Amino acid sequence: MPGDPATCSSCGSAGLEPGFIEDSGEGSRGYARWIAGPLQRGVFGGARRMGKPRWQIEAFHCPACGHLDLYARTRV
Repeated sequence: MPGDPATCSSCGSAGLEPGFIEDSGEGSRGYARWIAGPLQRGVFGGARRMGKPRWQIEAFHCPACGHLDLYARTRV
């Protein structure tokens, strides 16, 4: 899926606004990531991520209906 989405997947309107989902948690990189597989918790209660590929989430907002389309396209 190259480039920005042309239309909203919910209402079909054109003109989606690009953006991102912020992660402001402790030790965060400032943006959210998608990690494949079910959530597994480690010994201290945090998500187990070792060895799993991570993808940056790209977000597009529809000004017509407010819907967010999310895409995991950039591996980080």
